[in-house]
Amino acid sequence: QVQLVESGGGLVRPGGSLRLSCRASGTIVSIDYMGWYRQAPGKQRELVAQITGGGSTTYADSVKGRFTISRDNAKNTVSLQMNSLNPEDTAVYYCNSRIWAGAGANYYWGQGTQVTVSS
Repeated sequence: QVQLVESGGGLVRPGGSLRLSCRASGTIVSIDYMGWYRQAPGKQRELVAQITGGGSTTYADSVKGRFTISRDNAKNTVSLQMNSLNPEDTAVYYCNSRIWAGAGANYYWGQGTQVTVSS
């Protein structure tokens, strides 16, 4: 059984920073890409950032220059450093990953962590 567990959400003032982390656990053979999505109230879930096994990164235009995604392959973790946060970043953030475990590869989601940017 593979699980993704996020941590690091919370309440922050505009202009502040937060760091999210996600750790994959279970019977893992290998991990392809790891990424972060977010879903604000009344909106569709959207990709925030993703990183391949080789370290290539992709960011949503709205977070370029403010967010940085990184991964630690030895620890099966992915992190999202979020700087210069603004109220539009308020959402539930979800970790997502394509993981090879057992018979094949599947996509897994974390339970989500709330990020609220407010004064």
